[in-house]
Amino acid sequence: MRRVLRDAMTFAALAVVAGACTVEDPKDARAADSAAAATSKSPPATTAGAATPASAATTTSSSGATAPESASARTPVGGAGTGGGAPTSASGAQNNLSPDSVDVGRRGKGALVPQSRMRLEVDLSAKQLTAFDGDQKLATYRIAIGSTQWPTQTGQWEVKQVVWNPEWIPPKEEAWAEDKDPKAPGAPDNPLGRAQLVYDPPRTVHGTNDPSSIGKAVSHGSIRMANADIIQLGRRVMEMAGAPKDDSFYQRVAQNRTEKVVVDLPQRVPIRVY
Repeated sequence: MRRVLRDAMTFAALAVVAGACTVEDPKDARAADSAAAATSKSPPATTAGAATPASAATTTSSSGATAPESASARTPVGGAGTGGGAPTSASGAQNNLSPDSVDVGRRGKGALVPQSRMRLEVDLSAKQLTAFDGDQKLATYRIAIGSTQWPTQTGQWEVKQVVWNPEWIPPKEEAWAEDKDPKAPGAPDNPLGRAQLVYDPPRTVHGTNDPSSIGKAVSHGSIRMANADIIQLGRRVMEMAGAPKDDSFYQRVAQNRTEKVVVDLPQRVPIRVY
């Protein structure tokens, strides 16, 4: 009996020793380590309202969840509206800088104004102004130009204003105008006549109170037209440059000769003087 107990105790001790001496397979250990590393690197599931990294541009839905921002949703560099926008007219005081009494600077300097299909060509040698719609000739007018002492400057510009019943303020810095007095809109001796196209102050195209001067080189640099012609041309310029008016407007400026009316053109009208 004692021998049987000794044998049983010996067998149990050997089993314990064998279990303690068991060697783990290296391949199984590496597999377990890889699985654990992969599990630790996986990102947590995103929940509604969770923040995203600052480097990713996102937009937020009404539910609070975030999503990548589309290209159309991004604001251009410089902020919304940079470099454009509808042109506006300045409401500041008028700045009379020339004998033609031009309202310089009414339109903001940064305004981008499209170009009209209409253009004007001034032939000084022929003393003619021709209006075109693209390549189509609309009308040709006889004009007066600058004298030898005060020649009309050649070059290319753009008409940006039409002034009805313009006033005349003599340029005191010019010797010929030292003893001249300003002339109110509609005054019989106002040298600007019924209307005025502003392109490069003090140079403008305007009517005249001296119709006999048409066809001659007698002005102080500006381009003169007969009053009937400048009225027709001014109306056509406004219509083709995006500022059309009904008949009542033209009746008003014709009847109220003492009322000066300035119209900024939504589109530029090229003018070439040669």
